[in-house]
Amino acid sequence: METMDYLKTLDEQGRSLADTAERAGLDAPVPTCPGWRVADLLRHTGAVHRWAARAVGEPLREGVPLGAGPELVGVDLLAWFREGHAALVKTLEAAPADVECFTFLPGVTSARRFWARRQAHETTVHRVDAESALGGGFSAVAPEFAEDGVDELLRGFLVRPRTTVRTDRDAERVMRVRATDTGAVWTALVSREPLVVVRTDEGPADCEVSAPAQWLYEALWNRRPLTGPAVSGDLELARLWSEQARI
Repeated sequence: METMDYLKTLDEQGRSLADTAERAGLDAPVPTCPGWRVADLLRHTGAVHRWAARAVGEPLREGVPLGAGPELVGVDLLAWFREGHAALVKTLEAAPADVECFTFLPGVTSARRFWARRQAHETTVHRVDAESALGGGFSAVAPEFAEDGVDELLRGFLVRPRTTVRTDRDAERVMRVRATDTGAVWTALVSREPLVVVRTDEGPADCEVSAPAQWLYEALWNRRPLTGPAVSGDLELARLWSEQARI
C-alpha cells in the first residue's frame, strides 16, 4: 500500500471512531478492551495521535513517553480527540517524504510511511473497539488493508525480542495463517526463542488459521476469539497464541 492510501484510511477511520464513540456514549463499556469505557478509548487513541504527530512534526530522533489523555468529559473530550486526529493527518500529509524521526518496528525504509501505516491500523483497530461498545458487528475493512495489518502484527510487532509468544516445549511448533480472499500466507515458528515469521506456506503446520483477511485482522489483534471453523489442527497452540500475543 502507498503512503497516501494509509493517510486516507487514517482520516476515514478516525472520523468513524469519533462518530461511533458519540453514538455509543462515553460511559459505555468497551467489550474488546475489558475494563475500559469509551472515554478511555478516546483518551488513549487521542494521546497516541498527538505522540505520533509530535514524532513526525518536530521531528524526534528518539522516542518519548506516550503520556496520558486529559480528564475531559463529554463533548469536550470528543472535540479534543477530533482536533488531535485532524492535526495528525495534517502533519503526516505535510511531512517530507524523507523525514527522519524515530520508529520502533523492524524493516522500516521510510519513517513517514511507517507512521502513516502504524496510525492507520492503530485507529482502525480502535474504531473496531468503539463499534464493540454498540453491541453490533464490525464495519467492513478492505481485504488488502486487513492483510497489511496482519502483516504488520506478525512481521513487525510479534517478531521483536520482547515478544511473549513462546512455548515451553523443546520442539518448535508451527502456526500457519492464511487469508483466503487475498492469498497471503504467513508461517510462524513458535519456540523458546523470539517468534520467527516468514511469508510461505511450505512444510507442515501444527495449527492453521484460514479465513478472510478481515477475520484474521480482528482475531489476531484480539478483537474476536481465535476459535471456530477457521482454526484447525492443534487448538492448544491457538489458545497459547490468544493468551500471549499482546502488544
